[in-house]
Amino acid sequence: MKMILASKSGVRKKILDDNNIDCEVIVSNVDEDEVKASLLSEGADPLVISKNLAEIKSIKVSNKNPDRIVLGADSVISLNNKLINKPKNRDEALNILKKLNNCKHYLISSVCISRNGAMIWNYTDTSELKMKYFTDDQLLDYLNKIKTETLLAYGVYQVEAQGLELFEYIKGDHNSIMGLPIKDIINYIRKYKK
Repeated sequence: MKMILASKSGVRKKILDDNNIDCEVIVSNVDEDEVKASLLSEGADPLVISKNLAEIKSIKVSNKNPDRIVLGADSVISLNNKLINKPKNRDEALNILKKLNNCKHYLISSVCISRNGAMIWNYTDTSELKMKYFTDDQLLDYLNKIKTETLLAYGVYQVEAQGLELFEYIKGDHNSIMGLPIKDIINYIRKYKK
């Protein structure tokens, strides 16, 4: 059965393609900033926010595509249990990198599978990353290598590209860090087909 990926992320689509999971992309168009603001006002931590966003995206697309399997996904950065949002401009990107500079933080990747407008499975994976120390000039040099569209779409670092050079260490599943814990998705799909 062809799955729907409720995400415009080219990286997530590539992970599914590389693992021979046939999927069609239908973007959820969920207002992530609005959802985050609402959840933060209720005291939600980054893990809860990531799970909720994945579920909301999945269910929204599932409601319009009954009887189809829909995969929603979301990844957030957690620094000292506080949410770090994607930058809206290059100045914000620099400020985020300064906050993460020489610090340990967590990348939380959540996925949700829905059918007929209801969640049937979800999973969250957390990876630990420690950024090296950089001067402000070095951080600016790094940012200048990244196109603005890429920066705003994917956040301040892309582990699959230049972002790898930022880290002292990365502990976690590579695909999860890229936005999709594919091993767990495959395990679920195998059970679901039985």
